[in-house]
Amino acid sequence: MTLRINSEAPNFTAETTQGTINFHEWIGDGWAILFSHPKDFTPVCTTELGYMARLKPEFDKRNCKIIGLSVDTVADHLRWVKDIEETQGYPINYPLIGDPELRIAKAYDMLPEEAGDTAQGRSAADNATVRSVFIIGPDKRIKAILTYPMTTGRNFDEVLRLLDSIQLTARHKVATPVNWKQGEDVIISTAVSDEEARQKFPGGWKAPKPYLRIVPQPT
Repeated sequence: MTLRINSEAPNFTAETTQGTINFHEWIGDGWAILFSHPKDFTPVCTTELGYMARLKPEFDKRNCKIIGLSVDTVADHLRWVKDIEETQGYPINYPLIGDPELRIAKAYDMLPEEAGDTAQGRSAADNATVRSVFIIGPDKRIKAILTYPMTTGRNFDEVLRLLDSIQLTARHKVATPVNWKQGEDVIISTAVSDEEARQKFPGGWKAPKPYLRIVPQPT
């Protein structure tokens, strides 16, 4: 199954470090970020999991749950989180999914069907493509996908910025320009006519080109 933006996020039931979950039920009526790791006790992922624990209050403010996944067992995860807290200074305050049979990694198109059905004997390099971030909306559809190589730590500040943009543009008919940050000017969607824009943005807009209509960020 190939996943793209607006694909339905595959549902699953799995064991986590915080008990058994049904993924769609766990998401509820809010947002979610699923981020994956090729193997426990790997150095780059150790730093990432710790940083996400630090950022969790920011995601909470945005009604967004975070959940990690690694193609190892929950028992391995529970040993790993001790190392993460010791080295990164933050306890893991969100669930980590166990995926020892590679079911979820395959469902999310991070491993091919021929990868087998067990994590046992597989190295991190064998699972190198299990390095993705999925932002999932309240409608259980995928809003963004990012995939990184094993050697490059992910920028979760950028994931937070991306979430801000996606949530804003879900509420208003706007888009966000390059390097946009919360509170900066935005662009009126090209799907909005000038007539409709005058109703939505009575203060007017700047338009260096007819298709580039810039307004303050709506609230």
